[in-house]
Amino acid sequence: MSAIRPAAVVVLAAGEGTRMKSATPKVLHQICGRSLVGHVLATARELNPLDLVVVVGHAREQVTAHLGELDPQARTAVQEQQNGTGHAVRMAVEELGGAVDGTVVVVCGDTPLLTGETLRQLTAAHHADGNAVTVLTAEVPDATGYGRIVRDGVSGAVTAIVEHKDADESQRAIREINSGVFAFDGPLLADALGKLRTDNSQGEEYLTDVLGILREAGHRVGASVAGDHREIAGINNRVQLAQARRVLNDRLLERAMLAGVTVVDPATTWVDVTVSFERDAVVHPGTELHGSTLIGEGAEVGPRTRLTDTTVGAGARVDTTIAEGAQIGPETNVGPFAYLRPGTRLGPKAKVGTYVETKNAAIGEGTKVPHLSYVGDATIGEYTNIGAASVFVNYDGQDKHHTSVGSHCRTGADNMFVAPVTVGDGAYTAAGSVITKDVPPGSLAVARGQQRNIEGWVARKRPGSAAAKAAEAASGPGGSED
Repeated sequence: MSAIRPAAVVVLAAGEGTRMKSATPKVLHQICGRSLVGHVLATARELNPLDLVVVVGHAREQVTAHLGELDPQARTAVQEQQNGTGHAVRMAVEELGGAVDGTVVVVCGDTPLLTGETLRQLTAAHHADGNAVTVLTAEVPDATGYGRIVRDGVSGAVTAIVEHKDADESQRAIREINSGVFAFDGPLLADALGKLRTDNSQGEEYLTDVLGILREAGHRVGASVAGDHREIAGINNRVQLAQARRVLNDRLLERAMLAGVTVVDPATTWVDVTVSFERDAVVHPGTELHGSTLIGEGAEVGPRTRLTDTTVGAGARVDTTIAEGAQIGPETNVGPFAYLRPGTRLGPKAKVGTYVETKNAAIGEGTKVPHLSYVGDATIGEYTNIGAASVFVNYDGQDKHHTSVGSHCRTGADNMFVAPVTVGDGAYTAAGSVITKDVPPGSLAVARGQQRNIEGWVARKRPGSAAAKAAEAASGPGGSED
């Protein structure tokens, strides 16, 4: 069945979500790199609706601001008082100008596992069966607490949705439940919403009552069964949030593995929906990949690595590293225990080694910063070696300054490069130097005090100490430090 483009999708996101026990509105909690409502909007957009309306209420300023960043084309309808799902949909229909000519799909803003394919099947079944309303259902292992779907034994049409507390013994045996997701005929929906009553225990307008109103008017009410009952799961507390994260993460990793990515241990690997891979990438245990991260062909990342908005080039190796906003070139080696901060750009076959931190640094092809160094606000050319325990001193207490080191340079261990300073191509710097002046190409810079040995100092100043005894023994029989 081919999907029909809906006239509108309505996303219900007005609830407070008190069971989350959080200052953050429920629909703004995140899993796998998107808010709950962000996942639902992305799924809704797969239907390519003419209009997309999000009903907001609790903390609407926060939610509306988030929607503006997420999907500026989405419209909002305000539910001032949370008077039920039927009332919320009525607010959306009023925002759309009244009765909508076409199909109106209603989804919940806290169902991040819902897929576009399932919604397409819902709309296709709605049109194929000629329904006034089609409810998305699912068969669950345990239906306790859910509204049961009661069907006509001959036609298969839905005759009622019976809440658990109102169900008799035979109805409680039914495992098909209501998801809260519907496809409606637009004009019939608008008419039925005007007939909703509040004479119930909650004093609210229930959207599910629309089904009874339409059926009593002689219209057909149908159902479309989701293939995976987990898709319809709503998030009401932190336990369900973690469960949904696990399901979605497994779904993303399975998709990556089927596309040619090796994930050594899916149980300890976490990815966002916006992460992408090229074939033959390898992800080792304990790795988190977030934001717009891309792992190139044949690259290996992990173990114990967290990359955010980072590009890893083909054939690169990134081990036990934290990186944010970095570009790692092909065949480059990073880590273990490296920290790449925003603005780091590593050229092909470069190396950033153990306990090295970089920030706003361009490091050229084949250049090595092997260990125990900080490179900030710097440009380093090709095939240069930065000695151990080097620091690019970029901050004067008020402003940041830039350091440039050329190509084919060799800088000694324990160097301080006090910016702004330039080291020319092919230059060397001696170990222990504090470089405060530019170094011409091909020069050797030495910036340290001359060594002076004061012989006999330990014997005079620390007589009888372990050091004095060791020195006396080292001087040989009859020898002396003097």
